[in-house]
Amino acid sequence: MTRGREKWPACAAYAISLWPILVNDKVPFINFPAREINCKLVYYGPGLGGKTANLQWIYDHTGQNQKGKMVSLATETDRTLFFDFLPLDLGTVRGFKTRFHLYTVPGQVFYEASRKLILKGADGVVFVADSQEERLDANFETMENLQEHLKEHNLNFATIPYVLMLNKRDLPNALSVADLTKHLQKKGEPVLEGVAIQGVGVFETLKEVAKLVLAELKKGG
Repeated sequence: MTRGREKWPACAAYAISLWPILVNDKVPFINFPAREINCKLVYYGPGLGGKTANLQWIYDHTGQNQKGKMVSLATETDRTLFFDFLPLDLGTVRGFKTRFHLYTVPGQVFYEASRKLILKGADGVVFVADSQEERLDANFETMENLQEHLKEHNLNFATIPYVLMLNKRDLPNALSVADLTKHLQKKGEPVLEGVAIQGVGVFETLKEVAKLVLAELKKGG
């Protein structure tokens, strides 16, 4: 069985690895025995824009007792981690702890189906935009892609908790925050600056989207 699987295309093997995401798509998932509300956050954005750097920084700078195992999958066509998994405790709702599960999506267009799959059941989304001028079109394309996939999963982009992170602010060819906000901000969502590989803006972005998700949970009772 294993030998045969090795011959399958990378995208097929990847889809199989994501099966646990589909098993429980009713979110937020409430674990009554543990008194936990499990929420899913997805980091979306163009390839090599800094999605994985965000999760890696969070993972590396979170206490051992606060995080689970990070799971990653890579293929020869993309140097970034394909799939990161990180439970993180942030606050309580009506006596229940909230546990956030963080995911990244692959940036390459080749993995379109996988990007769509990971968005299933998302409670909140962080769009990690690449601030470089030459990557503006890639941001546009990926953002359009995000909205299409959310719609296919019956998730409303207008209401889902959503934060825009302008990453790579340290690069000389980065567009101004004002220009990027004008082009990329879609619904008055919070806009944060970041340099993910240095940890700048990483936890601030996480806290901002977590705050929005918690507000939705409290609103829904």
